[in-house]
Order: sequence, then structure tokens, then C-alpha cells
Amino acid sequence: MTIMFCSFDKKPLILRLYGQAKIYHKRDICFDEYSSLFPEYTGARQIVELAIDLVQTSCGFAVPFMEFKQERTALNVWADKQGETKIKQYWKDRNTRSIDGFETNTSYIED
Repeated sequence: MTIMFCSFDKKPLILRLYGQAKIYHKRDICFDEYSSLFPEYTGARQIVELAIDLVQTSCGFAVPFMEFKQERTALNVWADKQGETKIKQYWKDRNTRSIDGFETNTSYIED
């Protein structure tokens, strides 16, 4: 997995973290342990742990200047309004295949 950070203000810089990822779903023992480190979100469904084996920087000369205004709350408001049962049904109805047609292993969605 690669995670990329871009500076949209100040110094033009890109930082990439490369490594092997582990994905934890709600059915996994580690999910509860790790999820306690984050704020609770109704729509949370997985945690990614990345064992980083390479870090690279590059110039961000082509990255545009952008200004942060505020966090978007729409997803969390929508998920809270749906509640856990409707969220799980949404995942079953719409998230069993990736956009390229691969199965997404949604067995973590409990009935």
C-alpha cells in the first residue's frame, strides 16, 4: 500500500509511505483494540495497519495551492441518521464488489 501526503500550502513537497498493509474489520479481534484509539464513527468498517518499509519525498512543484476551509460532516451525519442496521444493509446492497468488479469480502457485515 502507498500513502501519499501533499503540501498544498507553504513548502512544495510530496511524501510517500510504502509498505505492507493489514486490514482489520469489525469481526477481527484487533479491531476493538485499535478502534479505541480513534473517535467513534457509526460508519466505520475497517482499520488499516501499515508496516512501512520505504519513505520517499519528491518536489511538489506541480501541486496547486489550496486552502483548508473545514472538515466535511455530511458522511458522519448521514451514517448517524441511518444507524448501524441500515448502514450494514447499505454495505450489503452496494459494497460487495469493487468498482473493477472484484469481490470485497464483506463477510465482516454481521446479520
